[in-house]
Amino acid sequence: MPRTNGLTAAASALRYWERRQEVASNNLANASTDGFKAERVFGQMLGDATTAARTATDLRTGTLRDTFNPLDLALGGDGFFVVGTPNGERYTRGGSFGLDADRRLVDAQGNLVLGEQGPIVLPQGAVSVDRAGAVSVDGKEVARLRLERPTAGTLLPHEGGTLFVPDGSGRPVADADRRVRQGALEESNVSPIGSLVDMIAVQRAYAAVQKAVTTLDAVRGTAVSDLGKPV
Repeated sequence: MPRTNGLTAAASALRYWERRQEVASNNLANASTDGFKAERVFGQMLGDATTAARTATDLRTGTLRDTFNPLDLALGGDGFFVVGTPNGERYTRGGSFGLDADRRLVDAQGNLVLGEQGPIVLPQGAVSVDRAGAVSVDGKEVARLRLERPTAGTLLPHEGGTLFVPDGSGRPVADADRRVRQGALEESNVSPIGSLVDMIAVQRAYAAVQKAVTTLDAVRGTAVSDLGKPV
């Protein structure tokens, strides 16, 4: 294992703060994206005493905003809608849904919203969705939303703005825990002010590490050019 010195430790710190900046910028860019979940960065100490940046998703529920659009759906508490994408099934909290040309329920990106029996097709008529996710048209139930929650401790990698990649260990949300709200959307749980403060703190920390690198490099230069001279 290579020895850790001041420069390698500083380089590790710079990479950490660069990652913090990337995540903070992405969070801020999605502050108005419905269903978006903020990423948080934490440091993991490695065996050589350097620090690596790791990320985790903040799954706290965002504010629910009434839209009065019958195809907009929000979830209270935990759990996810399940959608079918070209890359397989994905989880999402973004409930801005609509209908495609075949009257299938789709998300904002055109991915199929899945019910317990597969894609949901809605005939003409007034659409209503109850608290448990039963979808009815003109009072007749036509489908039931597939709602799942991951196993506790599962890491859900982000894919795109509001999609998450499940690991296959998810389980259905129990009826008693279902809190579907029709005519509403869940806003991003990003705090714009908090993200701006974080970005400022990151920039200051990065500048401080850069100054340390410059100082260490000057010290090494002095050691090579001056201390090695004969006396």
